[in-house]
Amino acid sequence: MWLPWMEYAAVLAVVTLLTIPMGQWLARCFTSEGHTWLERLSYRALGVNPAERMDWQRYGTALVLSNAAMMLLGYLILRMQASLPLNPLAIAAQAPDLAFNTAVSFVTNTNWQAYAGENSLSNATQMAAITFLMFAGATAGIAAGAGFVRGLARSSSQDLGNYWVDYVRVFWRVLLPLSFVMALVYVWQGMPQTLHTEAVATTLEGARQQLLMGPVASFESIKHLGTNGGGFFSMNAAHPFENPTPLTNVLHIFSMLLIPAGLTYAFGSMLLRRRQGWVLFGACMVMFVGFLSLVFVAEQNGSGLLARAGVDQQWSPTQPGGNMEGKELRFGIVDTALFVTTTTAATTGSVNAMHDSLTPLGSITPLAQMMLNCVFGGDGVGLINLIQYAILTVFLAGMMIGRTPEFLGKKIEVREIKLVMLSVLAHPASILGFTALAVLWPDAAASLNNHGPHGFSEILYAYASGTANNGSAFAGLNANTPFFNTTIGLAMIAGRFLTLLPLLAVAGSLAAKATVPAGPGTFPTATPLFMGLLVFVVLVVGGLTFLPALALGPVVEQLQMLVGQLYA
Repeated sequence: MWLPWMEYAAVLAVVTLLTIPMGQWLARCFTSEGHTWLERLSYRALGVNPAERMDWQRYGTALVLSNAAMMLLGYLILRMQASLPLNPLAIAAQAPDLAFNTAVSFVTNTNWQAYAGENSLSNATQMAAITFLMFAGATAGIAAGAGFVRGLARSSSQDLGNYWVDYVRVFWRVLLPLSFVMALVYVWQGMPQTLHTEAVATTLEGARQQLLMGPVASFESIKHLGTNGGGFFSMNAAHPFENPTPLTNVLHIFSMLLIPAGLTYAFGSMLLRRRQGWVLFGACMVMFVGFLSLVFVAEQNGSGLLARAGVDQQWSPTQPGGNMEGKELRFGIVDTALFVTTTTAATTGSVNAMHDSLTPLGSITPLAQMMLNCVFGGDGVGLINLIQYAILTVFLAGMMIGRTPEFLGKKIEVREIKLVMLSVLAHPASILGFTALAVLWPDAAASLNNHGPHGFSEILYAYASGTANNGSAFAGLNANTPFFNTTIGLAMIAGRFLTLLPLLAVAGSLAAKATVPAGPGTFPTATPLFMGLLVFVVLVVGGLTFLPALALGPVVEQLQMLVGQLYA
C-alpha cells in the first residue's frame, strides 16, 4: 500500500518542477514592456489605449463591465440556439433561468452545469458560448491576479497597470498557446475533435448505437488549464471521450494546478521576493497533502455497512478494495482521490467520479477546500484569496506583539483590514445564506434524491461550489429549477465579485503607500514559521465559520453510518 503514496509524491514533485517555468513565463508576460503585433491588433480592435495607467477603480470597472458584456452575449447565444447553424439535431434553446445560470457560470469561471451538454447544446453553442466564456472567465481571473500583484509591488503610486493589456497578453501568450498544444496531445490520446455531431456504430449484438461527439479535445484543454471544469458530456471527465487514458487523467491534474501554482512563483518574481512566493506555494501544498490524505484514507477504508453486507473491501493485487461506489475502475481509489483533491483545490470542478458516492468523511475534502477557496485556488483569484489570509495573519501576529503589522514593506492599517474582512465574510455569507434559504424553500426538498444529513450536504455542496466558482456537482440534486438556477447564479456572482473587488481595493491602497524598510520589530513573512501560521489561520477561520454546517452534513452522517443509520 505504499505505491499510492509514491505516486502522489511523484505527481506533486512534477507539479513543483513545472511551477518554476510556468511562473517565469507568467512574470515575463505581466512585466514585459513591448507588445506583439497580435496584441497591438487586439488593442485597435477593442478600441483601447495600452498606454493608459489604471487605478484600482478603473481596473475593476473594466473587469466588471467587460464580464457583464460577455455574459450578455453568452446568454443571447444560449437563448437563440435553435436558430443558429451547426445544430443538426435541432436542439432547443435553454429556458431563461437556465440560460442565466449557464452564462453566469461560465463567465465567472465556475462552469456549474444544470444541464447535460451532449443533448442540451449544439456544437455551435459549445464553441461560440461555452468555450468562448471559458477563455474569457479564466483570462479575466489571471489578469486580476496580475493587477493585484502589481499593486503590492508598487510604492507611492495609484497604478495597477492596464486591465486590457493584461487580458490580451494572458490570452495570446498563455492560455491560447497552452490550450492549442494540450488539445493536440489530447487528440493523440484519442479524444474526438470534429464538427460532426454524432457517429453511428454497430454493436457486437448487431444493434445500432448513436455516439454523440464534437470538438471535445479543444474543449478539454481550456477546461482544465483555465480551471473551468464544465463537461462537454454530462459525465464530465468520467466519460471516456473526455478522459480516455490514464495519461489524460494525470495531464488533467497537471493542467489544473499549472497556472495556480505558477502564479505563486510569478508573485515572488514580480516582487523580487522569491522566498515569499515559495512560502505561499508551501502553504498551499501542506493543505493539499492534508486534504488528499483525508479523502484517500477515508475511501480506502470503505464503509462498515458494506463490510456487514459481506463486501470484501480489502486491498489485494486483484482489486482496489475500499469504497468503489461511483468510481471508475480505470482510475480506482488512488487516482480518484487525487483528482477529487485537485479539482476542488484548484476550483476547477471537473470530476472523474461521482462525489455524491464518497464516504461522508471523504466528502469533507471537496467541501472544505471549496469553503477555504485558497488551496491553490482558481486561476488568479486563488492567489488573491491566499494573500488576503496572509494579510490577516500578519494583522493577528501584530496584535499579539503590540505593533502595527507590516506585509511586504507596507503598513497594514484599518482600511486594509476592513476590506479584507469584507471579502472574508462575503464568501461564507453567500454559501451559508443561500443554503439556509434553500433548506427553508418549500419546493427545494423535491429536488433531493436523499434526505437527512446527506440531503443537507447536497444543498450545502451546491452553494459552496457556486460561491467558490468551482462548478463541480455533488449529484443527487436536481438543480435545474427556477429557484436553484437563480440562486446558484447569484451565489456565483457574489463569490466572484464580492471577494475580488475588495481585494483589488486593498491592492490599490497598498500601492499608494510608501515602502518602509524592515526594522527589528518587523515580523518576517518569508519563513517556515509564517507559512505554518498562515496555514493555521486559514484552517481556524475556515473551521470557525463552516464547522457547524459541516456538523449538520457529513460529520453527523459519518457518525450515524457507524451505528448503521441510513436515509432513503
